[in-house]
Amino acid sequence: MEKKLFTFSEIKQKMANYCVYQDRCHEEIEQKMREFVLIPEAKEEIILYLIKENFLNEERFVRSYIRGKFYIKGWGKNKIKIQLIQKKINEKLISKCWNEIQDADYQEALEKQYYDYYNKLKGLKDFQKKIKTTKYLLSKGFEYDDILSISSV
Repeated sequence: MEKKLFTFSEIKQKMANYCVYQDRCHEEIEQKMREFVLIPEAKEEIILYLIKENFLNEERFVRSYIRGKFYIKGWGKNKIKIQLIQKKINEKLISKCWNEIQDADYQEALEKQYYDYYNKLKGLKDFQKKIKTTKYLLSKGFEYDDILSISSV
């Protein structure tokens, strides 16, 4: 399939719109620009423009991503961190942004998901329900020690 050709300013505007629609990270911008025929210098110039005009802000992206994946999707910190690392986000930046999740909210969400899932399981012995619930919460990205502290209550 042939790539549609756009002028430099059209591509710049498309990339700005792409960032306005939703916070983006550098990796997503790089990936999106592969759709266009651009020389490396033009890509660099567009990225610099997006940063300078605050369309592209990695910290804002990370904070928004953490909030969304935790408060909307119900993911734990492990899963969020893995996904951010796959987007080539620096681990220091990830660590800096964990304060987007309140500790009390995290504990409450973990407990709620634990008991909701546990109580949904029918026809199993208690230890089987605990194992299944633990596996489920691990897959959602919650920490093993935190899950154990609930299951032992």
